[in-house]
Amino acid sequence: MKKSLSFALLFASLLLVLNVSMFAQTAKPAAQSDRSEPNTIDDEDVQLLRQNLRQQRKEIVAANIALSPDQAAKFWPIFDEYRKAAIKPNDERWALIQGYVANYNTMTEAQAQDYMTRSTAVEHQLLDLRMKYVPIFEKVISAKQTALFYQIDHRVDLLINLQLASQIPMVNAATK
Repeated sequence: MKKSLSFALLFASLLLVLNVSMFAQTAKPAAQSDRSEPNTIDDEDVQLLRQNLRQQRKEIVAANIALSPDQAAKFWPIFDEYRKAAIKPNDERWALIQGYVANYNTMTEAQAQDYMTRSTAVEHQLLDLRMKYVPIFEKVISAKQTALFYQIDHRVDLLINLQLASQIPMVNAATK
């Protein structure tokens, strides 16, 4: 099972690199762009990527958590509900990234503070959501299976966040 999880996470990260790199070329940071207008990433591309990631996440979980037929019948609807609830904070994260990219060259101190506040709020929303669902999952699968699910879900999020972070330029803190 450990090899299966490692392979699945490696596979998912490879796909993420390929997918994120594909759309990141469209969204060069304004400082690297040849154009003067703000750069944006096509929302349709992002929606396709997010749909692909949702499917991959489900496949990774399915490949790494052994569920009896009875457990699976109860687990997957809760999983789908949980992932559906995660869409809203992830939409907020995406809007935050778009605003950051659009304001990269002209970011004010107030915008930088707002970015940090909103980014932290999204992280808290996602953590609160995960913790809200732990006891719900534990009603249909064991605590160990829930812990394994928590780890897998968290690691997939970390991979996604790492890929996003590698494509988003650091704040230009040089004073003008």
